Amino acid sequence: MTIIQINTNIYSSPEICFDLSRSVELHKISTIDTNESVVAGKATGLFEKGDTVKWRAKHFGIYQHLEMKITEMDFPVYFEDCMLKGIFKSITHKHYFKRNADHTIMTDEFMYKVPFGIAGEIFDRLFLKKYMTALLEKRNETIKQFAESERWKELF
Repeated sequence: MTIIQINTNIYSSPEICFDLSRSVELHKISTIDTNESVVAGKATGLFEKGDTVKWRAKHFGIYQHLEMKITEMDFPVYFEDCMLKGIFKSITHKHYFKRNADHTIMTDEFMYKVPFGIAGEIFDRLFLKKYMTALLEKRNETIKQFAESERWKELF
């Protein structure tokens, strides 16, 4: 299992960061480079516990589908989404939000298992982990930009 952990300091409240992190619209904005779109499930608004969504996105030149479910939620502290269907063996993405004086520490813990045995593990070490880390960092930078600039008001 591969684990990616990213901490992002955001000068905004945990509530705003939490809601931006579960916004369908913000997710689409942050993944514009992969042409990500909703093909089934929750298509607008804020994800709630129990919601499912099926994304279509282009990665490594191939369109893929990934179905996720929000499995845990404790506003505005934590939520978790897990893969139901997709190319990976498994994905669990944990989102934590902690107030720290004048900012929020947003922590992503992204865990996944690759398919295809040893070939998948080699691909993960050489390319995939870096690629997934960059996607998460871009998403977090988008959340940070919206939260700190008041652009979050465009989405809620």
